[in-house]
Amino acid sequence: MTSGWTWYIVFLVVLNIGGCAWLLWWTSRRRPGDPKPDDTSHVWDGDLTEYNKPLPKWWINLFYLTILFAIGYLAWFGGLGGIGAYSGWTSAHEHDTQKAVADARLEQTFAPYAGQAIDVLAQDPKALALGRSVFANTCAVCHGSSGQGAIGYPNLTDNVWHWGGTPEQILTTVLDGREGVMPEWGTVLTGMGGPEAVDYVVAYVRALSSPGTLQNDFMAAQGQKLFEGVCAACHGVDGKGNQDLGAPDLTDGYWMYGASRESLRHTIEHGRHGVMPAHRELLGETRSRLAAAYVWSLSHNAARTAAQQSEQ
Repeated sequence: MTSGWTWYIVFLVVLNIGGCAWLLWWTSRRRPGDPKPDDTSHVWDGDLTEYNKPLPKWWINLFYLTILFAIGYLAWFGGLGGIGAYSGWTSAHEHDTQKAVADARLEQTFAPYAGQAIDVLAQDPKALALGRSVFANTCAVCHGSSGQGAIGYPNLTDNVWHWGGTPEQILTTVLDGREGVMPEWGTVLTGMGGPEAVDYVVAYVRALSSPGTLQNDFMAAQGQKLFEGVCAACHGVDGKGNQDLGAPDLTDGYWMYGASRESLRHTIEHGRHGVMPAHRELLGETRSRLAAAYVWSLSHNAARTAAQQSEQ
């Protein structure tokens, strides 16, 4: 904190504490001309009289002691901006201490599952419950609480895996993240096939998931040549994709960014950039394993059913 902000805070503290002390002193003193405690002339119903009696001294002194306590508290715990606490206490140190205690407790909870295989963890009901809680706290913000994803975020409950769906591939995705880049091909395709080139490729890509429509589709036939010249490098000549690159299979009918012509045209023309953040530092390996086991179980009903039966 800069010295300017520190002095600003000090000024506000002194103003408030000084103002409270002055207000207490000013309102508790009796001044010449004040009526006697029982001589206010404020009488109602003949026998209800308002008196003007000051607070007892012991009560007023308690207020002064409260002010002194506030000054000592601010000095001891460092409530004056950048001026250090007399005790050496800081909120950052307090946070780190409490975090260390909580982390140690968590490590004890997760220690039994360290290093276990993902498919083995997925059949352990306790491990699966822990993985579900890790998923809910960390992954659900993008993939949804049910794991079914949204536009731009993959569905984790099906059998479509752009980067591979084996237990170890899923663990690698959770630990180290993924970054999928679909380049902008609008200018390149237009230069190769004219202003309708992108629409031709859109037609062909849509036809890949419905092979029977390719024979009688002129636009798809034109798009096939462009696809093989540009897109096949990542997605393959047959459009089956490449999991090593994160290039999706275009023949399975699954479209992470939407299946409409407009969405596909935007993808081809302007590209996409999807990022799955790495969670190694955030979760550690064991919690990442538990989360990966839960994700793997979402598309493997047999393992999830076995875990549920074991829990019962």
